[in-house]
Amino acid sequence: MAARTARSSAKDRPSYRCTDCGWTTAKWLGRCPECQAWGTVEEMGAPAVRTTAAGRVSTAALPIGQVDGRTATARSTGVDELDRVLGGGLVPGAVVLLAGEPGVGKSTLLLDVAAKAASDEHRTLYVTGEESASQVRLRADRINALNDHLYLAAETDLSAVLGHLDAVKPSLLILDSVQTVASPEIDGAPGGMAQVREVAGALIRASKERGMSTLLVGHVTKDGAIAGPRLLEHLVDVVLSFEGDRHARLRLVRGIKNRYGATDEVGCFELHDEGITGLADPSGLFLTRRAEAVPGTCLTVTLEGKRPLVAEVQALTVDSQIPSPRRTTSGLETSRVSMMLAVLEQRGRITALGKRDIYSATVGGVKLTEPAADLAIALALASAASDVPLPKNLVAIGEVGLAGEVRRVTGVQRRLAEAHRLGFTHALVPADPGKVPAGMKVIEVADMGDALRVLPRGRSRTPAKERSAE
Repeated sequence: MAARTARSSAKDRPSYRCTDCGWTTAKWLGRCPECQAWGTVEEMGAPAVRTTAAGRVSTAALPIGQVDGRTATARSTGVDELDRVLGGGLVPGAVVLLAGEPGVGKSTLLLDVAAKAASDEHRTLYVTGEESASQVRLRADRINALNDHLYLAAETDLSAVLGHLDAVKPSLLILDSVQTVASPEIDGAPGGMAQVREVAGALIRASKERGMSTLLVGHVTKDGAIAGPRLLEHLVDVVLSFEGDRHARLRLVRGIKNRYGATDEVGCFELHDEGITGLADPSGLFLTRRAEAVPGTCLTVTLEGKRPLVAEVQALTVDSQIPSPRRTTSGLETSRVSMMLAVLEQRGRITALGKRDIYSATVGGVKLTEPAADLAIALALASAASDVPLPKNLVAIGEVGLAGEVRRVTGVQRRLAEAHRLGFTHALVPADPGKVPAGMKVIEVADMGDALRVLPRGRSRTPAKERSAE
């Protein structure tokens, strides 16, 4: 009898639950240990212990060879650059999360996709929770995204969104954004983890049951990570990151997770007044065409995923008017530029850089973060210090170590092929670059001493090893 009373009192003992994330505990706390929110832990009845019995299966299990894979065939979105990142298009039943900073162009891109994907057989439903329907219509007029099979609704209630799915029966649902929609059955404000989990779960179930593709727009935190402590990333099938400087025209869509394709593809877009368009050949945005060579500029080839892009590095040095010279960078990592300055001073014997203001940047808003741009950064700085331009039609590819050695990087042949396609005839690369494109001269350099010989002041020295295609 005493044991039964103890079990009964334990069952009736109250528990506490966070209204934001749903975390439960046996005692009250002022701050939720799961989501770190203050004042969200409230008392609730103790959850009853339940067990799940075996039930009726929806479909019988089949040998994997008998499963029909045609239902997972991708359908084009009408935007080639987005199809490239998705692995061919949208798979029926797939849920895609597109995240990016405010104002980067997510809504513009998805509205364009909604209009191009809509047809007689495939309706598109665009649900906006951040804007009114009239605001979205004005954007559609501006970017010419009107289609009779594109349906528009402004809703922030999950039940209303599900009702629109029953009425329209779309093949593609676009929700902008998932953090603005809430379910009345769940406690907590819209955008909280409990609400996001419920909204995303309901839409995922609807997508799988209907064979409907879904595109969700997600917010990002101050650090640039997807909001919701990685909750949405685990629930959806595809995660895309929309990147770009709001002051530049270039926008990049990068795959982070993809259950239907590779994650090393990047889509390039140009944002302008008339909307957003895909760039099949974006290298022109990152170059400055000049009739004469200018000191302090050097070209390199960077890899964004599998895509090679020719980019220009610029450097400028001026006499400093203050005791501590300035070091300003744009589009380059400050730590990499500082390393190249140290290598040039110690290994390249260039002492004119230490007491001068140095400014370095890229053209077109591209960000160079991979070590393959080290050689181009070092040569641009050396050219600016000596006020001597590098030869025209020259690209530099290679990682530079602290000992001054030039190391090999991945994808050298793809980089050289892209440079040759754009008309560049000479390249500085690490040793053993592999097959060289026909008509292109490749100069192999082992260290910074060999690389600095390309400057006109070093032509009297022994030239570095030069190769060309046979």
